[in-house]
This record gives sequence, structure tokens and C-alpha cells, in this order.
Amino acid sequence: MDRLLAMQVFVRIVELGAFGKAADSLGLSRASVTALIKQLEGHLGVQLLQRTTRQVAATLDGQAYYERCLRLLADLEEAESCFSTARGNPQGVLRVDLPASLGRLLVIPALPAFCARYPRIQLEIGASDRPVDLIREGVDCVLRAGDVHDQSLVARPLGSLVQLTCASADYLRRHGRPETLEQLEGHVAVDFLSALSGRRFDLAFVEHGAERCLRLPSRVAVSSADAYVAACEAGLGLIQVPRYHVAAQLAAGTLCEVLEDCRPAPLALTVLYPRHRQLSRRVRVFVDWLAERFPADPGRPPPGNGQFAPGRA
Repeated sequence: MDRLLAMQVFVRIVELGAFGKAADSLGLSRASVTALIKQLEGHLGVQLLQRTTRQVAATLDGQAYYERCLRLLADLEEAESCFSTARGNPQGVLRVDLPASLGRLLVIPALPAFCARYPRIQLEIGASDRPVDLIREGVDCVLRAGDVHDQSLVARPLGSLVQLTCASADYLRRHGRPETLEQLEGHVAVDFLSALSGRRFDLAFVEHGAERCLRLPSRVAVSSADAYVAACEAGLGLIQVPRYHVAAQLAAGTLCEVLEDCRPAPLALTVLYPRHRQLSRRVRVFVDWLAERFPADPGRPPPGNGQFAPGRA
């Protein structure tokens, strides 16, 4: 029995809750995965997994062994990275998840520089606006805009994103340009629906140092950042987004910023990763690269091309 491979297989089964998913994620056959677990349980003399028709879960002994495997595998990867001749050039697959528009507009166009610096890292990038379960889906790290509440993950702040309120030029011709919050009466907004809870976000403004939230009438609600901007371009109402997301439209004059004196508060940008992967050199260099690109000053665009991240992520 390859004990190291058996440990890796066991960890993936616990994380994904299924033999088949673990086999697929590791590029192994389901038969070989089943055989390895039988050999591992026989070697240890305990039952590690409880199998049902719907899922696979760790037993009490299995959970204790899982926690030890996580530490051992992390220590092994760190040791290899320290003593390998490739210490400065980490290798392997790195699975990253990004909000869709953030990936399309900013991260992916900048990736050639990362790939040139770390040619032995293979990137697998998911780009969507849905919440991702890092453990069950085998994702190494995610980039998120907004408040972070998951205490089970390591969170590294990267900076802040300038937000603004905007409308299409056609909308402003039809409804007039509001100069104060009181002049928003009679205006409509495009509502954004949370992908996690389904709730609608209010418009938020900072006036004289205090935040003020307003709910405007709406005819359209969307649940993706790109659809949010597209609805605004179509003249369906006001929206609030990070400046990067509408930079091209503002430059072209199809969208216009309004209420510049009471912009929304900057939006926090954070990279998150599971605790047992915090020693992974692949994750570390990718997080450091992101930190290089996005400044802490919310009023200053990052180095290189573009500004950053979807406000409605």
C-alpha cells in the first residue's frame, strides 16, 4: 500500500463526501480508491468511513485520523518546498475561484505575468457569482469582495475598492440628473439579489461621514454582476458598483457617475483559503501576487492594467 497516496485519497473522500468525486479529483479509478481505503482501514485496524446509500462520512476514529492527515500532508508539502531545488519555483495544480466579472476584467488579463514568474504552477480557475464550498469542491483559495463572515477560513485583506453610483446617459436624459439624495425621489434602481440569501440590496450612500441606505422602486432585479451593469446600460435604473467594473462605459460616456459627493463606502477585497492549506507554497505565492496588484489605498488604481472587483459579488 502506498500510505501517502492512501492518506491523500482518504482526505479527499472526507472533504467531498463520495468515493467517486474523490477519485475524479485525484485522477484515479474508483476501484483503486476503494482498494486503498480498504487497505488503509486494515492497516490501522479501525473503520475510518461510514458508508450510506447517499454519502460517505468519517467515523469518530476517521475524523481524528483526518485531522492528523491534514497536518502531516501540509508539513510534507512545506518540507519539500523548503528542501527542493525548486524552492523558488513552486509547482502543481492551484485551484482558484473568482467572481465572474472580476476574473474576466482584471485577474485573467494579468495572469501572463504570474505564469511567467511561476511556470510550473497549473491554474484551474472557476469564475462565477455563486458561493463556493472550498473544502467540498477542492478549491485552494477564493477572492471575494464585501464582508467576510466564514470563521473557518483564513482571510487576508488585500485592500479596498472605490464604489460609485451611476446611470446610463439615456436614463438621465429621461429622468434628470439627481444632485442630492433628496432629488432621488421619482428615480428607480436596478435591484441586485444576493446569490447566498436572495435578499435585495439597498443603495448605500455616505453623507457627511454617515452611511444612509435608501430603497428605490425597481422594475428589474438581477443576480449577477455583469447583468447588473447591463441592466444599467439599458436604462433600467441606477446601480452602485466598484469603479473598475464600469470604467470602460464611463470613458465612453454610455454610463455617468451621479451623486459623486456621497459615494458608497469602499468595498473590502479579501482572499480566503482553508486553514490546512495555509502552508501551501502555491497558495502563498498566488496570494502574495494578488497583494502586489491591489493597493490598500481605495482611491488609487492598482499597478498594471485595470482597477478591481465586482461590488455585487
